[in-house]
Amino acid sequence: MSEKRKNTYNGTISYERLWETMKRRGITKQDLKKDKFNLSPTLVNRLVKNENVAVDTIMYLCDKLDCQPCDILEYKK
Repeated sequence: MSEKRKNTYNGTISYERLWETMKRRGITKQDLKKDKFNLSPTLVNRLVKNENVAVDTIMYLCDKLDCQPCDILEYKK
């Protein structure tokens, strides 16, 4: 059997780039919860708190914002 990888890392994910991208486009955090984005308040709260979200969520935001993941998140050591 292979040894299971431990989830140990020193950094965190920051969604500061998401807020910057949204600001440049005139989109608010409230807009994320409305019709165009339709994200749950819980998911928006996770983004605000720089908590983990699914890659599917990042892909969804990239599609809706017509941007790349680097425009949404950054790994900070």
